[in-house]
Amino acid sequence: MARKDAVRCLRCLLYALNLLFWLMSACVLGVAAWIRDSLNTVLTLTAHTRLEEAAVLTYSPAVHPVIITVCCFLFIVAMVGYCGTLRCNLLLLTWYFCSLLVIFCVELASAVWTYDEPSVQRSDMISLKSRMQNFGLQRYQWLTHTWNSFQTEFKCCGVIYFTDWLEMTEMEWPPDSCCSNQYPGCARHAHYHDLSDLHQEGCGPKIYSFIRGTKQLQALRFLGVSIGVAQILAMALTLTLLWALYYGRKSPEPDQDQDPEDSAPLTVTHGPSTEDPNGPETTSKPGEQRFEMQQLS
Repeated sequence: MARKDAVRCLRCLLYALNLLFWLMSACVLGVAAWIRDSLNTVLTLTAHTRLEEAAVLTYSPAVHPVIITVCCFLFIVAMVGYCGTLRCNLLLLTWYFCSLLVIFCVELASAVWTYDEPSVQRSDMISLKSRMQNFGLQRYQWLTHTWNSFQTEFKCCGVIYFTDWLEMTEMEWPPDSCCSNQYPGCARHAHYHDLSDLHQEGCGPKIYSFIRGTKQLQALRFLGVSIGVAQILAMALTLTLLWALYYGRKSPEPDQDQDPEDSAPLTVTHGPSTEDPNGPETTSKPGEQRFEMQQLS
């Protein structure tokens, strides 16, 4: 009875862990997709600079194809683990344990391999000004779109200050994406009337903060560590459940429904019995016994 209660408890814990694997894998994929959009914008603005290398070092573990593939594969593994736990199937549970072990080793190796502190300084932000000279040109529409998207999303203007647009380009006022309330011609109106309508912070410090790490990246790291801890716990519980199921089948409990008459002791006789217990008793006379003895001799 105690073994059955322990198996039931282990199965409930594995159900919860598999559900947790699905939820955390979905969160990792969602946050990674969210970070990838901003990362692509930053990599476009910082192309061929030290900032690009620093951004790749910081965010490569988050958007690495290996991590994305592992999270997708974890969905399938959790489904197999759920089915194996539901049916108490030793083969499925063994495959589930081996898959979790392989995934954990891949995650650990990828984290160690891609971990590196980016070496970037605030003075490196000045190199971004060289990316402003091609703004608005027909050949660099993709760069123009990237600048506008970044300034709108991060609420910044220029590299250090909005006057960088006037220094590095032939523009008389900043782009409209610098306005806090955007509409066609808002930057021109703000430049001549009210400069407070423009974003006062430059995009350089924003990119520096992004490279050093964002809240999304911290959440992704927390999810990665949580998945690793959950995998260790799931492997331990799976081994315990395999042990309980294997030895439970190897040594089954004695049959309690056995007929007591079948186990009754047998009486052993040492010689053949010619008497009929239910028949009438027969007595032999002495003369007849003597006559029989003479015939035998």
